[in-house]
Amino acid sequence: MRSLLTKTLLASAIALGAATAPTLAEVPFKGEEKAAIETIIRDYLIANPEVLIEAMDALQTKQANAQREARADVIAKAGDTLTDAPEGMVLGNPNGDVTVVEFFDYNCGYCRQALEDMNALIEADDNVRFVLKEFPILGPQSIEASRVSLAFRDLAPQKYPEFHRALLARRSMADKAAALEVAKDLGVEADAIEAKMNDTGHIQELQAIQDLAANLQINGTPSYVIGGEVIQARVGIDGLKQAVGNMRECGKADCS
Repeated sequence: MRSLLTKTLLASAIALGAATAPTLAEVPFKGEEKAAIETIIRDYLIANPEVLIEAMDALQTKQANAQREARADVIAKAGDTLTDAPEGMVLGNPNGDVTVVEFFDYNCGYCRQALEDMNALIEADDNVRFVLKEFPILGPQSIEASRVSLAFRDLAPQKYPEFHRALLARRSMADKAAALEVAKDLGVEADAIEAKMNDTGHIQELQAIQDLAANLQINGTPSYVIGGEVIQARVGIDGLKQAVGNMRECGKADCS
């Protein structure tokens, strides 16, 4: 127990920025001295348990700041790779002053709700640019749907926004069959899609998005990149409006 408490306090010290101080393990205390110190630590923690909460809060803040800085560095290095998109995959104003990048999966329930947020934002703000990143992480059906989607985009880029909205809005499983059905409804036959799906460039495109997401520590959908920040959750229309407004005000999605 004493050893555990000692390690806990040491971890707390590190979280509070005292990592440069020597630890008990580094100081050649004798047995009785070490036992006495452990007793002091134990008594202190029992008398002041809130220290552990403060330490954990400090640690979480430190980790969050480190993650934010790492993501900002990846975003800066990615440059146009992140914000550029093939024809058809930019919705809203292609010359908008604020770009919102969304990573999505056609089988993500929250992405279906986020679709409504995107539509509402584009309708309310004629100067926002929405870039779509196909990020199929919810199984083989999602990968199939995205492969059909990319094939459709290549064949009919001007209709891709309509295809995207139609497939994502469906309440049933989005797989190859469902995606082909949507494509047919929009005038692109399955044979043409099937032939285009053999394009190895699509696999490379999806892999590049997967790699980018991994570097950004994005592991869920929907996720957004706005400015130099990652928002990894559905934040609703109000959250998107706030982030876009902040970008115009201070150049960051979060001005705090």
